Amino acid sequence: MPAAQLSTGHHGTEKEERRMAAKARLSQAGVEQRRQAVLRYVADHGALRIDALADRFDVSLMTMHRDLDDLAARHLLRKERGRAVAFPALTMETATRFREGAGLAAKTALCAAVAGRITPGSTVLMDDSTTLYPLAGLLARRDPADGITVLTNSVGLAQRLGAVPGVDVTLLGGRYHGEFNSCTGPEVGGALARLHADLVLMSATAVLDGRLFHPLREYVEVKEAMLAAAEEAVLLVDHAKFGKRATYAYGTAARYGTVVTDTATPAGEIAALRATGAAVQVVRPKP
Repeated sequence: MPAAQLSTGHHGTEKEERRMAAKARLSQAGVEQRRQAVLRYVADHGALRIDALADRFDVSLMTMHRDLDDLAARHLLRKERGRAVAFPALTMETATRFREGAGLAAKTALCAAVAGRITPGSTVLMDDSTTLYPLAGLLARRDPADGITVLTNSVGLAQRLGAVPGVDVTLLGGRYHGEFNSCTGPEVGGALARLHADLVLMSATAVLDGRLFHPLREYVEVKEAMLAAAEEAVLLVDHAKFGKRATYAYGTAARYGTVVTDTATPAGEIAALRATGAAVQVVRPKP
């Protein structure tokens, strides 16, 4: 065969490989999009039969099992006895990609209420809650000479704060959880044991009658270590987190000097917070 023909055939093969690779990437994106839709549907309904889900999303039973196995491995739902079951305390707040845009007005109001507690030259611990994301914009308005140090296990928060002049960010690395975009594990705990912070800001996945809950033990361990490492603790929790439980309880609101919540939080829950001895600040989100 002529060399020119050999060359053309070689480039044609490369082109086909690139086309197939691009198609595979698109296909994987489509799979993830379907899995997110399945998660939303299960969260909305609480529990559903797997065969009904396969019919609803027009896929084979085997494909639906693969989708649910993937979601269960990421701790986004449970598979049990032929059913997919939503975590009762989490619904769509489990994964970071679903949490970021939820309740943004309330989160912004909570962050605005605590921004003044971050004093020039202070060291602040922040957990992986998306509730704290609006702080990046608020701190960007301050004098860079303030020289704030932030330590966090949240990759998303580190990215946002890392772009703010005058904020020095240390990411507490360990085992990375893609669904939360953050780290846990002995590396995080060990680093926190050697630190002292002026202030810790964090949120909670679920709050009921003044008690705090999280679905994963390793995140409870990080919160415990952060509380132990800080001089002062403030809990920011919007109304959507109340009236819920998760697997692991980790004390009450009494462990925080102040709890900041919004006006849509039920009066009974606010009373329960105050009954623990915590000071409660209620803020009104902007329309």
